[in-house]
Amino acid sequence: MAIVQIGGVPERLGAMEKGKVQAAMLGVIEAIMAQKKGFNALAAASQAYQGNAVATTRKFIRENLDVIRRYVKSQIEAVHRIKTDRETAKKVLAKYLGPQDKDVLEKRYDFVSVDERLPPKQYPTLEGIKNILESLAETDPKAKTAKPEDFVDIRFIKELDESGFIDELYKGKKR
Repeated sequence: MAIVQIGGVPERLGAMEKGKVQAAMLGVIEAIMAQKKGFNALAAASQAYQGNAVATTRKFIRENLDVIRRYVKSQIEAVHRIKTDRETAKKVLAKYLGPQDKDVLEKRYDFVSVDERLPPKQYPTLEGIKNILESLAETDPKAKTAKPEDFVDIRFIKELDESGFIDELYKGKKR
């Protein structure tokens, strides 16, 4: 297999359509468009890498524990709302991503709301961070000895999880 640099997402989609490449990394909308044209999704990058995260400094955490706790709780509540209130979630997607074809909006919601991409318990993906570090190790020697655990602080999620807060949110709710 040869990996080639083609350009941005539109160029990658175009190269697939013209048969210049057999596969490409695409965004959500482009993947839906590609599927409408007969292409198949092979994998989601979110399964291999920690794609999204909320980050701050250790100093900010030390000095603002209550702010961090409240933020993490609000993040968990927002994920719950997305997963249990489809219509509101679609309105928010449309508001921030611009007008969407109804079918594309439905598929985009289905894509982003599954547990593999948006888990109810927002623990970081240590395996995903490990994969990123392995990629970085090719050019940064420090990445070779870095541990994924050094880049995360799970105590706030863990507190909510162990207290039963997250499970209680979803108790009796269809997802």
